[in-house]
Amino acid sequence: MNAAQSIDKEYEPFFAMARERNVIFYYVGYFSQNIIAAMSDAVRLQLAVSGVDGATRRKLFSSFVEMAQNIVHYSSDALTSPTPESEQQRGQLRHGSVCISMVDEHYRLMCSNPVATVRVHQLRATLEPLRTMTLDEIKQAYKQTLRAEAPEGSKGAGLGFLTMARDASAPLEYNFQPIDTDPGSTMFQLVATI
Repeated sequence: MNAAQSIDKEYEPFFAMARERNVIFYYVGYFSQNIIAAMSDAVRLQLAVSGVDGATRRKLFSSFVEMAQNIVHYSSDALTSPTPESEQQRGQLRHGSVCISMVDEHYRLMCSNPVATVRVHQLRATLEPLRTMTLDEIKQAYKQTLRAEAPEGSKGAGLGFLTMARDASAPLEYNFQPIDTDPGSTMFQLVATI
């Protein structure tokens, strides 16, 4: 058995599980604006080749980009150190994961990344109301947020969660898990069903 065959055998369970769970796209590692751009090209092409209709493709792509941007802006696991320059100028690299799969005739987008534990309350306070709002209420909140000033510490004026909630066919799901090895960070998981 050569080295390539050995590697194939080692990862065979992973690929089998990915096929079984209808994984369309999966990435775990460091995110940057350049990496998001490359992943966006791959996701856009994969969705087009898969025959996903235009409206669904737009919603999937928009939510995917929002999730990836949230990782770049808010993951507490940064490979690069902060500087006074803007994140895009300094090529910020932050860790997280994103996955797109097909579950019961719906697309499921998932992302996960560590966030500063002090932000958990704020995130929960932002996400929980979205779970009970109607589509019309979400659209109204989106319009109001467009007109409002960005909240302090926000890099997207709070539109990302509203965009995902607007495009989702079910309420956004989220979870926070403490990280035993790093009490200053909490693992944040977000799921959008399209």
